[in-house]
Amino acid sequence: MHFSKLRLLGFKSFVDPTELVIAPGLTGVVGPNGCGKSNLLEALRWVMGENRPTAMRGGGMEDVIFAGASSRPARNFAEVTLHLDNGDRTAPAAFNEADTIEIVRRITRDAGSAYKANGKEARARDVQMLFADASTGAHSPSLVRQGQISELINAKPKARRRVLEEAAGISGLYQRRHEAELKLNGTESNLARVEDVLEQLRAQLQQLEKQARQAARYREIAEAIRQAEGLLLYRRWREAEDERASMVAALTDATKAAASAQGDAARAANVRAEAEAAVPPLREEEAIAGAVLQRQLVARDALDDREARAHQEIETLEARVTQLTSDAERERNLNTDAGERIAELETERTDLANAAETEAATLETAQEAARTAAQALQSEEAELDRLTEDAARLAARHQSAERRMAEAETQVTRIDTDLAEARTTVAETTDALAAAGDKVTQAIVANDSAQAAAAQAETALDTAEAARADAQATESDARAARSEAQGEASALDAERTALERLIARESSDEGQLLDDIRAEPGFEAALGAALADDLKAPVIGTDKATGWVALSPYGKATDLPGGAARLADHVAAPDVLARRLATIGLVARDDGAKLQADLTPGQRLVSREGDLWRWDGYRAAAEDAPSAAAARLEQMNRLSALTDTAALARTKADTAAAAHDTARAALETAQATEAQARRTRRQSDEAATAAARALGAAETERNTAKGRLDTLTNAVRRREEDLAAAHTERDAAHAAMTELGNLDTARATLDARKVTVEAARIDMIGKRALADETRREIETRAKRRDTVAKEIDTWTSRLSTAETRTRELETRITETQEKLNSARALPGELQADRAKLADTIDQAETRRKAAADALATAEAALARATDAERGAERDAGEAREARARIA
Repeated sequence: MHFSKLRLLGFKSFVDPTELVIAPGLTGVVGPNGCGKSNLLEALRWVMGENRPTAMRGGGMEDVIFAGASSRPARNFAEVTLHLDNGDRTAPAAFNEADTIEIVRRITRDAGSAYKANGKEARARDVQMLFADASTGAHSPSLVRQGQISELINAKPKARRRVLEEAAGISGLYQRRHEAELKLNGTESNLARVEDVLEQLRAQLQQLEKQARQAARYREIAEAIRQAEGLLLYRRWREAEDERASMVAALTDATKAAASAQGDAARAANVRAEAEAAVPPLREEEAIAGAVLQRQLVARDALDDREARAHQEIETLEARVTQLTSDAERERNLNTDAGERIAELETERTDLANAAETEAATLETAQEAARTAAQALQSEEAELDRLTEDAARLAARHQSAERRMAEAETQVTRIDTDLAEARTTVAETTDALAAAGDKVTQAIVANDSAQAAAAQAETALDTAEAARADAQATESDARAARSEAQGEASALDAERTALERLIARESSDEGQLLDDIRAEPGFEAALGAALADDLKAPVIGTDKATGWVALSPYGKATDLPGGAARLADHVAAPDVLARRLATIGLVARDDGAKLQADLTPGQRLVSREGDLWRWDGYRAAAEDAPSAAAARLEQMNRLSALTDTAALARTKADTAAAAHDTARAALETAQATEAQARRTRRQSDEAATAAARALGAAETERNTAKGRLDTLTNAVRRREEDLAAAHTERDAAHAAMTELGNLDTARATLDARKVTVEAARIDMIGKRALADETRREIETRAKRRDTVAKEIDTWTSRLSTAETRTRELETRITETQEKLNSARALPGELQADRAKLADTIDQAETRRKAAADALATAEAALARATDAERGAERDAGEAREARARIA
């Protein structure tokens, strides 16, 4: 199968229509990472039927549609078209109509994908099988993706087998075998389900038989129950009739008792109504008396509240007078304190003003001394930094020289040791190289012997395979012949069995003439038309009314018109049909109508096609009146012919089976020979491979030893040169260390300078602290001057406010005293009103008690009347219920 062109539209990064022409030979696609090279391979896999989104490097199959970019909108579909060259017309029949096959796969968002082959709709399975028959497809190992080479190298034998099967062109056979296995498994499942259904039907049949027995038993029991129920109903009717007579008498008595009870209830209702009418006036009087009493009690409570409020107001006014007097005294005391505080603050402000005159000079002196000390400290620290740097540089040079000296000594020692070891290894490698040369010579001899044995085994295998192929072809032909013969014999047996069952099913248990009659092949329709359903009647004696009775033949045979042949000459029938057959003639289909008029009574003409003409003028065409008897006669003739044919077919099938068994035994022998030759060839190949591997290992060992010897020789030379260089470096390090100055003298000078710097720093800190303290005192005195001025203003304002407040308090004391005198007179007035209200309350209480007593008496009488009425009603209800129960 040759791919000629690949066209992409909207597939992944190929948003515009893009065509890739695949010319004969080698076609390559070159480009940087991310340009879409892998998308071309995925497009090939996709159009050949790949349905796994992961194989397309996506989460869903719709991810193959162009998803849009900053400058291009997304697409709603993707389409890939693959053109195949079918010039040699080797494609399957469904695709073999043109020289070029065009396979199109198109996917639309939210609608799925569809296939087309040469412009026609196609199934995904058909497209996959097209490529499988060509030993390729979406999962073909020949489509190598990223990382698949390493997977193939490390693959298991099963995965490598797929590559070999595809190269052999049998991938499509495996695909079809898989589908056939799925169909067989489905058929087996269906058979199992049919067996389950049959088992269920058998269980249902047993259940139905059980239910039928139960139904018969039910009918018997139901009949007995109906008789028993009839007797029971008659007995109950007699008992009910007797009870009805007794209940009529009881109903009369109950009606009289109910009428008497109803009269008593009416009288009790009248008494209760009179008592109920007397209660409302008394209840109204009791309510009025209670309301008058309640109103007087409310007035008394109001007087109590007014008296309590009066006493509370007196206490409040007395407390207010006391508080106002205390506030006035406090204000007078505050006036005295304010004057004293103002005098103190004036004195403090004068002292602060005198101290402010010398503050600037004192602060300037302290700050100048601090600056001078800071400059001295800076000079000393600069000198200290210079000495520190000199000492550090000198110490670094000493450390570098010492490290250089130690490294040189270490390098000399190490190179001496390595040189000795390298010389020893050179000697050992020289011996190993000589031994490796001997191994190579031995391996060459062993490899030549193994190759010769492998060639002999290959020749023997070719011979065995040819013999096996011939035996297999012979066995295949014998198997096909056996299968054909057995199929033919099975078909004939099945047809014969079906005819036997059909004939047996249509046979009559009482016997019918049709079972004993035979017609020559081709005359069945004529016999069926002549006798029709009369053949279904049995042969009977004189004791039965319906059937064929044996009579002697006519004394003289009646001639048939026009020289018509007799049907009896083509029929083998019992003697009872002799008279009937003697009157039936056989003519051509076109002559029957012409000769019908010449028929004598009882005669009839028939054609081989089944047409009928009778002496009485009746005629029937074969198409209008098909005969069941004719069909039965044809089936009987066919059964007779099938019996002989089936016996011959069975003999032929047995002969083919014996030939196939012989060919299969020969094939098994050839297969065993081939298997033995294959094992021998495999062992020879393994031996040859082992010998070649041993030769390669020996050559590798020799080359390794040779290369190692060269490397070690060069290493010895390099180490000798390194040793000379290490000695030179050690001498130079020793000379540089001797030229350096004394480090201890530099460190002593540095320590002395550090003491001087520390003393200058302490002097500077003390003078700076004195200047800061002086500045803070000046700032504190300035803030205090402002605070004193604000306090003098505050106390002066407070003194003015206190005099005004004192006058206001004296005025409020006078007003409160007047209100207190008025409040002290109110309790006496309220006491006189209380005495008048007490008399009124006593009178209202007496009236309420009298009304309550009268109401209680009337309500007691009403309760007694109500109880009497309820009792009478209850008696009347019981009497009515007794009457109703009887009725």
